[in-house]
Amino acid sequence: MATKRKSAASKASKVKKSAARSRKTGGNGAAKTQNSSEDLVSLYHDMLLIRRFEERAGQLYGMGLIGGFCHLYIGQEAVVVGMQAAITANDALITSYRDHGHMLACGMDPKGVMAELTGRSGGYSRGKGGSMHMFSTEKNFFGGHGIVGAQVSIGTGLAFAQRYKDDGTITLAYFGDGASNQGQVHESFNMAALWDLPVIYVIENNRYGMGTSVQRSSAAEDLSQLGAGRGIFGIQVDGMDVEAVKEAGEMAAAKCRAGEGPVILEMMTYRYRGHSMSDPANYRSKEEVAKVRDEQDPITNLQSRLLKQKVLSEDEFKKIDKDIRDVVAEAAEFAQNSPEPDPSELYTDVLVEV
Repeated sequence: MATKRKSAASKASKVKKSAARSRKTGGNGAAKTQNSSEDLVSLYHDMLLIRRFEERAGQLYGMGLIGGFCHLYIGQEAVVVGMQAAITANDALITSYRDHGHMLACGMDPKGVMAELTGRSGGYSRGKGGSMHMFSTEKNFFGGHGIVGAQVSIGTGLAFAQRYKDDGTITLAYFGDGASNQGQVHESFNMAALWDLPVIYVIENNRYGMGTSVQRSSAAEDLSQLGAGRGIFGIQVDGMDVEAVKEAGEMAAAKCRAGEGPVILEMMTYRYRGHSMSDPANYRSKEEVAKVRDEQDPITNLQSRLLKQKVLSEDEFKKIDKDIRDVVAEAAEFAQNSPEPDPSELYTDVLVEV
């Protein structure tokens, strides 16, 4: 037992030194990946698809076509797009109720996602999950979850299964700063560290847990170090820079595949809308939101860079935007024309027939 404690202490010491070096240099602990022009255009496209989809979802909610809660991802697009670009299609992901962007980033059909938002039978959960509870085994997307922090425990279980099978896959478990001090989150950290599970905990720190700023709700200023006491490597990442996210994701994925997981990535990001569509966001100023949009927006900043480098022209960007708007409009039309679930659906998916 003494030997095991010594080994754990040594591991924690190495992680702390490595994390300190990373924070000091401002790097992500890995050589910078050179993204091709095609890579950057693809990242831009995927972020813009999420932005336009969420804008349309907000409109449908205002029209009364989306019921219940609806949490938009506008402003945070770089996080999921960058992370999904860093893993493979065989890897798993799980997230919270702010989940539409994650579904699109892992390749789920916008039609099925929008139909689920409107509670129609053509949706991924046949209209029974709504905005917060969708699922796709084909895309290894294990859901949005309405219970704060619940997905972290489930994601840790997914990683345990991957470790048990030894199939080389990893899990991304996304959660927000508001969930970061949940008891089940820290229990999950402990088990993941104990068994070296291949899981990347992605903390999407958008500065506010519902209406409470992270400064008022968390005694820890650097959420990436919440697992340091258990020897978990963690760093903060500019979550408004899709390339920085992708670089950090590739580093973390490599560590997990090498048996050096888990890893915590704290994505410093921002949401432009309220916590949900019913939130007027009176706890922050319009000037604060405008400043972030003007200076840090992940989509416009990447677009400006691609224009400056003459990768794409203004007309080509307009074409991308038009094509995406057409896709989103088609998804909205499909959702509105899809029938509502039959009442018999109330009795399905309740028990497993054996």
